Amino acid sequence: MDQAVAASHHPTVLDWQERVRSAHAHKAPLRIRGGGSKDFYGVRLGGELLDTRSYGGIVSYEPSELVVTVRSGTPLAELEQVLAERGQCLAFEPPHLGAGVSQATVGGMVAAGLSGPARVSAGAVRDYILGLSMINGVGEHLTFGGQVMKNVAGYDVSRLMAGAWGTLGLLTDISIKVLPMQRAQATLYYECSQQQAIDMLAGWRAQPLPINASLWQSGGSSDSGHLLVRLRGAMAAVEAALSHMGGTMLDHAQADGAWLACREQQLPWFTQMEADHALWRLSVPATTPALPCTEQAIQPLMEWGGALRWVQAPMQHAAALHAMAASVGGSAVCFRPGEAVRWASSDDFGYTPASPALRQVQQRLKQAFDPNGIFNPGRLGDWAIS
Repeated sequence: MDQAVAASHHPTVLDWQERVRSAHAHKAPLRIRGGGSKDFYGVRLGGELLDTRSYGGIVSYEPSELVVTVRSGTPLAELEQVLAERGQCLAFEPPHLGAGVSQATVGGMVAAGLSGPARVSAGAVRDYILGLSMINGVGEHLTFGGQVMKNVAGYDVSRLMAGAWGTLGLLTDISIKVLPMQRAQATLYYECSQQQAIDMLAGWRAQPLPINASLWQSGGSSDSGHLLVRLRGAMAAVEAALSHMGGTMLDHAQADGAWLACREQQLPWFTQMEADHALWRLSVPATTPALPCTEQAIQPLMEWGGALRWVQAPMQHAAALHAMAASVGGSAVCFRPGEAVRWASSDDFGYTPASPALRQVQQRLKQAFDPNGIFNPGRLGDWAIS
């Protein structure tokens, strides 16, 4: 039986369809959740809980074809373990961000659309989604895309679900492209300021170097800090880069621990955040010079070759951070509000697009997939409310 047809006849999927149809008829909100590892993200969580963990398991895995099809409630750690046993991985390094790594689910990984340190070289979650099945806001079970890269029918619709945070539909089955683990890896350490790190990374980008990830942390001011650069690829390429780039090579265990802590936001920079500070995620052009910190802000942590800047600052600096990011062609989003932080409005969150045209497109998408707005209301602010 075709996998999509089999999924449509699964008792859990049939039950979900009935729940969605009822919710649509009564305009009753549903809160889609897997392991709840990313419940901190968003303006508010509303609606009756719909837990996806009852629908788990790997449907099919073809290592030679580099594709795996997984049910949405499958623990992310379980999928990663199965792939590792065959020498393969999710190249975009999705963060788990839960109290325990077993909490995050594959459906939550796609819905959140978050990528780890390797994002700048390997690509984002959406780049690896080959196809998926989902239940829309009227209870229809739909399938988009396929299981190979050349199957482009509905491909963009599948990718659209990455980062939608469950506001467009309830994911059921997902086909994902996987990659072999790289044979060689090394991490280099440099003492430098933030601007020096930005300049070095810009120079290296113009060269054929196997740079896979980067991380700059402040030493207390913009004039001090350290940069980590991870190299991955063929043995010859990594060895050639090591002889060319200078720096100090870290012990493998030390380097692996640092990158895992970076991915899971367990570095002291993240864990020692002040209770009245929010964690802000600034996406900017990689070559953007070191940005001036607002009053009371903590010196940033920088990833993705300079394209991702994490900033800690009180919520009252929301407007200044949004304006600063916009001034260089980027954007700012409040990623984690903090223990003592309260939302003043959804504008503080920062997801609402500045462009009226983009806002209209998003509202039309929401109307097409979820006409009564039952899925995860408020999660992304008011952008989907017409």
